[in-house]
Amino acid sequence: QVQLVESGGGLVQPGGSLRLSCAASGTIFRTNHMGWYRQAPGKQRELVARIMSGGSTNYADSVKGRFTISRDDGKNTVYLQMNSLKPEDTAVYYCNGDLWFSRSQHMSYWGLGTQVTVSS
Repeated sequence: QVQLVESGGGLVQPGGSLRLSCAASGTIFRTNHMGWYRQAPGKQRELVARIMSGGSTNYADSVKGRFTISRDDGKNTVYLQMNSLKPEDTAVYYCNGDLWFSRSQHMSYWGLGTQVTVSS
């Protein structure tokens, strides 16, 4: 059974750092683009950062210069390093990935989410 499992969330003070991880498990041929989204209470889910299979990245304006997305294809894992965290970064963070099972079959998967709370 293929799934994405996030880890690394928690409570951190403003200005602090956290590193989120998302590992794809199961029988996977390869991963294509992978990304992190977040959803704060009462708000829509929004893209935080995305990384393509070739390594190119894009970020939401609100996190540019503070967050860094990276991937380890050998481990089918994507990371989100979050620095200089602000209270407005508080949200449930979700991992999303385009996972390929063969040269022609793929699906988009979501993780269950991990809570990030930035508060003093």
